[in-house]
Amino acid sequence: MKTPIFLFMLCSLGLGAQKYTKSDSLKGSDNVYRNFWDVKKYELTVEADFDSRMVSGSNIIHFDVTKKVKDPIFQIDIQQPMKAEVLQSNFKIIKTERQGDFLWIHAGGTFEPTKNYRIEISYSGSPTIAQNAPWDGGWVFSRDDAGMPFMSVAQEGIGTSVWLPVKDHWADEPDNGVRMKIITPKQLVGVGNGRLIKTETAGDKKHFTWEVKNPINAYSIVPNIGNYVNFKDTYSGEKGPLDLDYWVLQQNLAKAKKQFTQVKPMMQALEYWFGPYPFYEDSFKLVESPYLGMEHQSNVAYGNGYTNGYLGRDLSGTGVGLKWDFIIIHESGHEWFANSITAKYKADMWIHEAFTSYSETLFTENFLNRKEADKYVLGTRQNIQNDLPVIGDYGVRNTGSSDMYFKGANMLHTIRTLINDDVKFRSILRGLNKNFYHQTVTTGQIESYITEKSGLDLSTVFDQYLRTTKIPALVYRQKGKMLEFRYENAVKDLQLPLRINGNQLILPTERWQQVELNSSVPVTFDRNYYVEYRKTD
Repeated sequence: MKTPIFLFMLCSLGLGAQKYTKSDSLKGSDNVYRNFWDVKKYELTVEADFDSRMVSGSNIIHFDVTKKVKDPIFQIDIQQPMKAEVLQSNFKIIKTERQGDFLWIHAGGTFEPTKNYRIEISYSGSPTIAQNAPWDGGWVFSRDDAGMPFMSVAQEGIGTSVWLPVKDHWADEPDNGVRMKIITPKQLVGVGNGRLIKTETAGDKKHFTWEVKNPINAYSIVPNIGNYVNFKDTYSGEKGPLDLDYWVLQQNLAKAKKQFTQVKPMMQALEYWFGPYPFYEDSFKLVESPYLGMEHQSNVAYGNGYTNGYLGRDLSGTGVGLKWDFIIIHESGHEWFANSITAKYKADMWIHEAFTSYSETLFTENFLNRKEADKYVLGTRQNIQNDLPVIGDYGVRNTGSSDMYFKGANMLHTIRTLINDDVKFRSILRGLNKNFYHQTVTTGQIESYITEKSGLDLSTVFDQYLRTTKIPALVYRQKGKMLEFRYENAVKDLQLPLRINGNQLILPTERWQQVELNSSVPVTFDRNYYVEYRKTD
């Protein structure tokens, strides 16, 4: 999801203190209506009618049952006011019920593990319309500058069930991918995830069938409909030739060919730090969208106006962020963190956004140099609010503070500074993408992996930056060569040693300590740690 400035309005909602409903729990938990079946594949059709603002189609859900159950009830998520109806299944259905944002399917008989099951559900209706996509969720029905219909959906926050009947929980991705047929008027083009495998004409309509072979998070399954033209390129990557596929509005073709030259240096930098692009089989694709952008897997939404920065602005306030296109770099970074490595729970969304926000710094380092990269990430601290903890509430589809972006990136920058070995730090990033390739994960798994591979006890560091709103402050006073110091605003027994005067290591605690310096020259601090420095008398 797009962080920056506009997302900060969400912080005023006080999400961490809100009361939750039964519906919140059903949407956010791996409950008894979900935990016995595993989605293997979605085969769906979608048609969006621009004039009526309606969406319709069907979804065949292929799934395995993971444990023996008798007369189970299946929870299918489909949000009001969308309608849904079971068309067929290969198992006995006793009855179906629609309650709020859920379709309940009461099945009869005993279900055995590993057997292949399927159910086809039709859907239709006028879905929620996004008022300010992508920050609020829903469909977007707009017109491009030439007056042609331009449609898509933004759904990371609100959920894919805003239009499509699915198992709308991050922990369960269709292991065998998705096949999506997009039906459009004959003058328009439908672009989906993965590769275009078939184009058909049926009367005054066209059918575009797209296929994803890899696991995919549900909120990435997105149709784009517009007056698109296509151009292609190839990148020689770590796993061989990678197809680069670009779909843009016809009138923007020349601008796109110029702006998208940033993709290859982006891919080179992120493969260097994170490992091979995770979806060679499905290609890499940038698709112009009627909103700013989103990280849809092998279907990255681009709406940054073919300008550098974030809509022409530098989020770091340093000038560095104007030397590259924020949406190309940030949204593509999500292919590694969010799409390949996906948080099981929305509360752990920092896994997506902290690493991806830090990918902007890593790209800058390769594209420009380390000095500019450090300057950029330190500059983004101006956007941190420390209003709520970064980790949200579990079991209720709740996310923590939008500080998961800039604060998360600065936490990783702090850990990198603490490790003080970029060979090891890079091996950790690449190791994450190898060990958790195409998997859903928890905060605990990520913390444990980084801690183990770094050889450092980082538990209190993660607690400090992810679970509190406090930023540790080193309070100090210098008398000649003697430096006295201690931590304030720190979690208990914070294990965060600091380097001063370039290479001298100190181990602050909550108690006053002192060390002797080499000279009486005023002490200098490494600003790459996300720590405040307060001089006192």
